[in-house]
Amino acid sequence: MIMVVAQLPIADWIAPGNSFPALLRGELIFWALAALIVCYVLFVERRPLSSIGLRRPTWKTLIFGVAAGFIMIGGGLLLYVYVLPALRLQPNAAGLATVQKLPLWFQFTILIRAPVFEEIFYRGFAIERLSAILGNRWIAAIISLVAFTYAHLSYWGWPVLIVVGFQGSLLTALFLWRRDLGANMIAHFMTDAIAFFAF
Repeated sequence: MIMVVAQLPIADWIAPGNSFPALLRGELIFWALAALIVCYVLFVERRPLSSIGLRRPTWKTLIFGVAAGFIMIGGGLLLYVYVLPALRLQPNAAGLATVQKLPLWFQFTILIRAPVFEEIFYRGFAIERLSAILGNRWIAAIISLVAFTYAHLSYWGWPVLIVVGFQGSLLTALFLWRRDLGANMIAHFMTDAIAFFAF
């Protein structure tokens, strides 16, 4: 049930539009959903946060997170520069332009929120709980990846889903390998930061 609730476009329903107040309300909703998942794990399931891959970071968390971030950035740039033009696909710049017009402090809140919420939900919680339900970690990972990629459609458009799908695949593989959400969050943050401030 919690997976269905978190996947619903609640922020769009409660705070539609791209105005600053709507975006601010949307961010608060995402933070509330992240807190809801954490509370659900701790107080309803009565499991430790390590059951969704949230554990004390180590030096490996930083090393693997940064390494994955560089791979995601490099692969994403290749897709933007070569693959999308070859397929005659034009990325939707409106979503990025909207974000870049926001106050710098608010851009940083988005940069922090996206890795936190999306990695907790799509990687940690969804993969782990779907694995338990389905009895197959790979099917759970594929379902999570499809949901993560599709969730970016309304804001970024179809062409960018190629890049999101690629980067989401790497984040999924990293989680399956390391089961360390901290590393995922670092890689995710690096990728989004480049998108926000380098273009």
